[in-house]
Amino acid sequence: MSSTPLFDDANLKRIVASILDSDTLPAIVQAGHPVLRAQALPFSGQLSREELTALIALMTETMRAAPGVGLAAPQIGIPLQLAVLEDQYEVTEANALARAREPLELFAILNPRYTPVGTELASHYEGCLSMSGWQAVVDRPACVDLAYDDEYGTARTARFSGWQARIVQHETDHLSGTLYIDKAHTRSLASNVNYGDFWANPDIAAAKAGLSF
Repeated sequence: MSSTPLFDDANLKRIVASILDSDTLPAIVQAGHPVLRAQALPFSGQLSREELTALIALMTETMRAAPGVGLAAPQIGIPLQLAVLEDQYEVTEANALARAREPLELFAILNPRYTPVGTELASHYEGCLSMSGWQAVVDRPACVDLAYDDEYGTARTARFSGWQARIVQHETDHLSGTLYIDKAHTRSLASNVNYGDFWANPDIAAAKAGLSF
């Protein structure tokens, strides 16, 4: 017996039209919603240039309002391989040093794929707008090459390291139905309150000792 895909181009276009026609920012869907666990559809021209531009602008506004450093289309209910990324937040010098965190200018990625560069891993707490209120430590490649299409349909590649590489991986993972918790040390899982009270350090040494992971 054949099964009907949960998402296809027709309902993708209906979802986008509904969101763009709304007078409010879209809600960020939370873990348990099926769109977050689905393989997002590759962008192949399903949206017009005007629709795509409007969607990217709306996603950017939603990301900034949340606030966050990235937002994938499935996080607002759209099963499309599209994400926006930006990190312009001020952080302490110690935080920037420990996490190799540098500003990331706004850009959009379509149909992205990343490849680790080398074998070095970086381990830090991260959270997700679709798992509101929680954070956990994830080991990720410290450097990746990203292949993607930009919003104008141009194929691009770029290399990212440090915190920028983490953002790139986190958002790209969303497009294949993967949440950060799938890759996290589950013993490190902490509510935002407990993270702030106990583990909000530039590195994870204290959390690793205190939570035994």
